[in-house]
This record gives sequence, structure tokens and C-alpha cells, in this order.
Amino acid sequence: MKIFIGNTEITGIIKSVKDEVRAIRERDPAAASDAEVLLLYSGLHAVLLHRAAHKLHKNGKTLSARAISQLNRAVTGVEIHPAAQIGKGVFIDHGSGVVIGETAVVGDNCTIYQGVTLGGTGKHTGKRHPTLGNNVMVGAGAKVLGPFTVGDNAKIAAGAVVLHEVPANATAVGVPARNICSGKKPCSEELDQIHIPDPIAAELDSIRKRLDELEKTK
Repeated sequence: MKIFIGNTEITGIIKSVKDEVRAIRERDPAAASDAEVLLLYSGLHAVLLHRAAHKLHKNGKTLSARAISQLNRAVTGVEIHPAAQIGKGVFIDHGSGVVIGETAVVGDNCTIYQGVTLGGTGKHTGKRHPTLGNNVMVGAGAKVLGPFTVGDNAKIAAGAVVLHEVPANATAVGVPARNICSGKKPCSEELDQIHIPDPIAAELDSIRKRLDELEKTK
């Protein structure tokens, strides 16, 4: 069976790839050139292979789609179910160990670091995996498990285990994760994986200060 691709579709594919490359270069200071990103970034390759698998899946070619997703895992270290929905400008940084489940939805311009799982808890049917809004950042090793939403511009700290909804502009930290900096604006423009607010330490510090005040009143 021959497959014909029109000039318009080819132009659209080229533009889409250029947009993906540009999105990565804007967020990765290590990217020295478009050629480096296009040829050597496994995260980009994972997203492009997934787009091919997803199109096949939507057209009912589930076996072929699954075959591409398994090839994707073998080549890039990233496992994305063909049915998962991945938005524009998604940057999977480093990529190794990333798992994205069947009913997961990832919005536009999200950044996902190595070791991230967008998975289920094994207790749900139908919609089982999380939905990420636009501009969400998921730190290295974070696990987001369940059929809930992570709002636009939210940030999930490295190593966090998120089991409940994260509001827009919030930052989720800890195991299990707690939502902090929730409001109309993010608590910071960038989350550098080091200077992360610690809600438990903050609470202990508040208790310590209160005890000091009580001691002084005696």
C-alpha cells in the first residue's frame, strides 16, 4: 500500500518540527544550535515519534501505533502510550525514564524532566491518568498519579509524589505533595530544583517561633 503525502502536509510537518526545536532552544541554555536539538535531543525524538504513533492510533492502527511507541521507548528511554495527548512545544528534558500513560493529557509548552511518571493508581477505570495544563513544569523524578488536573503554570518539584489536584500557578512539593504558592501568580518565574520552598520546615519554624514567644512571656 502506497502512502501519498501532499505538499501542504509536508509543509505543516516541517513547520511543526521547527516550532518544537524553537521551544526547546528557548528553555534549554545547553542547546547550542537548531541542528544539535534536531539531531541529538532524545526528548524531541520521543515527542516526534509519539506524534506519528498517536496519528496511527486515532486512525485505528493500534498495533502499528503500539509498535512505534515501543520503538520509541527502546531508542529514547521515553515511554508514551499512543493514546496520550501531547500539546505543542512540550520539552522532555534528558528524557530517560519518563512514562506517560494512556489517558494522560499534556498541555502546550510543558517541561518534563527525567524520571517523571504521569500514571494511574490502579484504582480507576476510564480516565486514569493526569491532565497537565499549559506551561506546567514537572521536576526530575516526580510522580503524578491519578485522574486529576494540574493547572496552568503550575510547578511540581523534583521527587514530589502528587496524588491530588494542583491549582493553577501553585507549586507542589513533598511526599505526598502539598500545594504552596497558590494564587493568581506563580510564586516564582522559574523553579530551579534547588531553592524550593519546604512547607514542613516553614511550619516547624512557625511553631519554634511561637514557643520562643511563649517562653519570653513566662
